[in-house]
Amino acid sequence: MHYTGTIWRPPYEATSLLLEVTAGCTHHKCKFCTLYNDLPFKFRMSPLEDVERDLQEAQLWSTDPIAMLTARLQGLPRPERLQRAFLTGANPFVLKYERLIAIAGFIQQYIPSIKTIGCFARITDVTLKSDEELAALHQAGYDGLTIGIETGDDAALQYMNKGYAAADIVKQCQRLDRAGIRYSFFYLVSISGEGRGEIGAKATADVCNQLHPIRIGVNMLTVYPESELYQEIQRGSWKEESEIEKYKEIRTLLENLTIPVQFAALGASNAFQFQGNLPEDQQDLITALNKIIETVKEDDLREYRKSLSHL
Repeated sequence: MHYTGTIWRPPYEATSLLLEVTAGCTHHKCKFCTLYNDLPFKFRMSPLEDVERDLQEAQLWSTDPIAMLTARLQGLPRPERLQRAFLTGANPFVLKYERLIAIAGFIQQYIPSIKTIGCFARITDVTLKSDEELAALHQAGYDGLTIGIETGDDAALQYMNKGYAAADIVKQCQRLDRAGIRYSFFYLVSISGEGRGEIGAKATADVCNQLHPIRIGVNMLTVYPESELYQEIQRGSWKEESEIEKYKEIRTLLENLTIPVQFAALGASNAFQFQGNLPEDQQDLITALNKIIETVKEDDLREYRKSLSHL
């Protein structure tokens, strides 16, 4: 398999085939992001020949007698047939419609057991597709995109150079809804800065309540020295929330969501991990957050943040 640099995927894509079709990020301007700094280039598409060879290799995993024997000798479960592919890279959905369709065709040709295809996507990637193209991509298997909207706070989106506004999130995700393409959101806790977290949480809830995400995953901002945001902090231009403020921000987001949605904090950036379904688990999650806010010390949470040498 061809992989370039660190491969990032959401926790819920753990059983998916990770297929590299891009590397890096077409935007690469967000002040807080260091995820793709290990690459010597901004963005690159994988040659379709590499994609096809990787699929030829992957198709043997659940049928190759040697692979099954190796699994049995190592005490591992028998390889199961792959049912989902996750295209790697910061935003593979930026690829032109024709290339995405070609990739879906290769997947169907070599591993027909795969029924759905997911990937990371930017809001601006959706803008590039017509309604007809989005509908056709859904028919080809594209479903379950993961979109790092980060926040619905326009001031924070502009300051962090995200390249879109809250109104764009609503407009483009409504187009995904109409096309039948489901999606999950990543929310970045503390992106609005000290004293503005709950403002950002309410703005984000307002955005989400107009849409139909299947899940909202919260990740806590962790600032690394390599980021532009770190330099802003050193200059005194921006201040990060305290760790306790971050949990209050998550609580505010939960309190203001009115849609049925999975809600989770599962990434390494979260010192406490939890998940549930709204609205049925909403109060239980809020109660758990209240306990953290009331009993956990700021210094302990800060030590956890400092221990994250990399996400």
